[in-house]
Amino acid sequence: MATKPKKRAMTDEHKAALAEGRNHAHVVGRYLEALEANKPRRGRKRTADSVKKRLASVDQALKTSTGLTRLNLLQERRDLDAELEGFQSGGADITGLEKEFVRVAKAYSARKGISYGTWREFGVGPEVLKKAGITRGS
Repeated sequence: MATKPKKRAMTDEHKAALAEGRNHAHVVGRYLEALEANKPRRGRKRTADSVKKRLASVDQALKTSTGLTRLNLLQERRDLDAELEGFQSGGADITGLEKEFVRVAKAYSARKGISYGTWREFGVGPEVLKKAGITRGS
């Protein structure tokens, strides 16, 4: 009859390494999400005034719309409200997230095997990678 292997307790160093890895992944993830959210879009740049103008026309159209048109206008109004709030709050604090990213990116990159080219392909700027100590040869 086979015996069960004994459970070994995790060392404090191992627990600390796991916590550090989770923290690095969280920091990197938040920065990459902010980059995606603030990526330049094609076409004319929208302003708070243009969003307010469109919001007014959506509100006007809602007074007479029914069915799917009304449903789509309600969703557009919600999206416009969120966009307007983004203008007023100043958007994401990309500089704070960038500082945190620079602090952990090199270790995260080494641990996960992520190359300079992959970071660049995602949209991380070369100046940010340089600050983080990630080079083409690393």
